[in-house]
Amino acid sequence: MRTAAGRIVAALALLAAGAAIVWSLLPGPVLVDTATVTTGAFVATVDDDGKTRVRERYVVAAPLAGRLTRVRLKAGDRVESDEVIASILPSPAPLLDPRSARQAEDRVGAAEATLDRAKATVERTKAQADQATVELTRTQTLVERGAATTQALERADLAVRVADRDLRAAEFQLHAAEHELEQARALLERFGHGSDASLEAWTVTAPVSGLVLKVMQESETIVSPGAPLIEIGDPADIEIVVDVLSKDAVEIHPGAAVTIENWGGPQALSGRVRRVEPAAFTKISTLGVEEQRVNVLIDITSPREQWTGLGDAYQVDTRIAVFRQDDATIIPAGALFRRGDDWLVFVVDDGRAQIRPVTLLRRSGRSAAVTAGVSAGERVIVYPSDQVTEGARVEARN
Repeated sequence: MRTAAGRIVAALALLAAGAAIVWSLLPGPVLVDTATVTTGAFVATVDDDGKTRVRERYVVAAPLAGRLTRVRLKAGDRVESDEVIASILPSPAPLLDPRSARQAEDRVGAAEATLDRAKATVERTKAQADQATVELTRTQTLVERGAATTQALERADLAVRVADRDLRAAEFQLHAAEHELEQARALLERFGHGSDASLEAWTVTAPVSGLVLKVMQESETIVSPGAPLIEIGDPADIEIVVDVLSKDAVEIHPGAAVTIENWGGPQALSGRVRRVEPAAFTKISTLGVEEQRVNVLIDITSPREQWTGLGDAYQVDTRIAVFRQDDATIIPAGALFRRGDDWLVFVVDDGRAQIRPVTLLRRSGRSAAVTAGVSAGERVIVYPSDQVTEGARVEARN
């Protein structure tokens, strides 16, 4: 009896040792990342980054060519409507070389001589006109007495009219000579001894009240008509511009809810789509691929107190809602993989991976909604490696 019992015990011990050896040689479970299938409201979004911009901005440009004086305003300064923000002086004349300066002086001298000659001509023609008038009076008296003929009276009358015309012509020449002298003196003074104090400045005023957003030209310089000088706007009245792919823009409609993240504040902001622009434009992606993009304009609906730190051209991340399903079955998008046209997931069942086909409703970012294949509470493997196969032992990472 003892011998038989001992043999049984020895056999059992031998079997246990063999089983331990076989077990030690078997591959261990594959470590995987898992997630629990949940139910709830599923929201599909179009995620993209955008920039803030002042809704109504005014670029003040130079109305005419000239020399812009130094602009004293700085970005952030407050300006009121019709306040003078810059001044433009006439463009400075070119420098004269000694020869040109001498010619300008000679031109003044010639103009003075012409003026003196014109004055002398006026005095001479005036004397001739007076003499002609006296002769006409004398001839009229002689004609009345019968001592002169009618022809003599006509010649005297003609002489008066000619003298009067000569006087008027001489006066016109005098006025012209005076203007030529003024021009010559002004040119000489402008080139040689003129100063900015004598030049009349054109003032540029602010079209609206607001803050200075940007000063394009701060230093004194020569500007041409239309040159931008200052940007004015209200930083409290800003919107967000997001350029999305045209295929995503088709699903976006005015009034869609928007979540604004990564803007620098402690909490996400709320927004709403105001407009989807009707025309797309071509943009080169970071990978060098041409993409058709569409601008989406978003209004911030959160209270102003929550985003006082936002300014013009700040970068933000936006999530625009385009689809919503209540009581949806939600799984991580990383758990999905394809075989042919079918969507599949690995479900953890009693420590082993089991392939399960699912019916995909919608994907969005890191989540996906399915209508069949899994149920709430089950655990699926996220981003399964090539070591995960049907029936493989798996173990969730801590």
